[in-house]
Amino acid sequence: MLKLTLLGIMLGFLGERIFQFSHRAGVFRKLEPIDLPNCHLVKGSECGSEDIHVLPNGLAFISSGLKFPVLKSFAPDRPGEILLVDLNDDVLHPEPLQLSEGIDASSFNPYGLSVYIDERDGTVYLFVVNHPMPDFKSFIEIFKFDEKQKALLHLKTIKHPLLQSLNDIVAVGPESFYATNDYYFESISLKFVEAFLGLSWANVVYYSPGDVQEVASGLYSGNGIAISNDKKFIYAADVTAHTINVYEKHANWSLTPVKAVDLGTCVDNLSVDPVTGDIWTGAHPNLWKLFFYRDEDPPGSEVIRVQNIHSDHPKVTHVYVNNGSVIQGTSVASVYKKKLIIGTIFHRALYCQLD
Repeated sequence: MLKLTLLGIMLGFLGERIFQFSHRAGVFRKLEPIDLPNCHLVKGSECGSEDIHVLPNGLAFISSGLKFPVLKSFAPDRPGEILLVDLNDDVLHPEPLQLSEGIDASSFNPYGLSVYIDERDGTVYLFVVNHPMPDFKSFIEIFKFDEKQKALLHLKTIKHPLLQSLNDIVAVGPESFYATNDYYFESISLKFVEAFLGLSWANVVYYSPGDVQEVASGLYSGNGIAISNDKKFIYAADVTAHTINVYEKHANWSLTPVKAVDLGTCVDNLSVDPVTGDIWTGAHPNLWKLFFYRDEDPPGSEVIRVQNIHSDHPKVTHVYVNNGSVIQGTSVASVYKKKLIIGTIFHRALYCQLD
């Protein structure tokens, strides 16, 4: 009887975990496509556009060529790179930026991006989450952008025990930032175990040369992170919880949880409209299709706009939904002057004119 009871408990637990994991990963979700007019695929982005950061003048950095051990790659032997594109153009022409000495271009594997602009002289610092291959460790690379030479001057590599499984970053100074750890473990196999068991061990870390601290915890899978236009709030995506988490930022860089907004889908990178303060995100309606890729049934894409997130009733709008026939695995969406650029983990980018 004891053995049967224990077996029943184990089977019940396993069944509950399978159900919860399937729900969080969108295994049974059916997509209803939502199209946008005036959209064009971005030639030159075929190796991916995992994250995008748009400067005030319309220039945009794109991280391309991500290699993730269990994800599809259409160019597995091609090193990652940072692309530069001008969103003021009607037709986009991404160009790879030259990397200076101090960074190994052959193993460069860029992920999340963020920019800090020095108000004193306009210097643009680009922060990049780097998982250099083949080890896939977690580093932050800081570059200075040379617009005339179309080059990135490498300034510093940051590694710290609290930044053990980096996903995304938001810069708040020339050497300081907030970053999300997507899981507690660095090992890919243990990350899957952590996700399957539903352990909320992911977090947000604040880093500066003189201060490193965990400032938020309790995330299932930390992902995109952004800062409000007034610099008073930090937004962090929790992929498998389907939420955007809002935190109040304090003078000592600590964070206080304010609310979590459920979007009902696997939220990836976040960007903030510089004019309206609306939050835009790329999302994965069927996350499991990313990890079990099939040509005949590719992962879908979703773009969501969140308006008035600080109100009692934020407005959540599904702007674009595609079943993989146009773009696959959307990870980011950013706006600039009524234009929308949609990035993907390993597929093409899409550029649309908004009404």
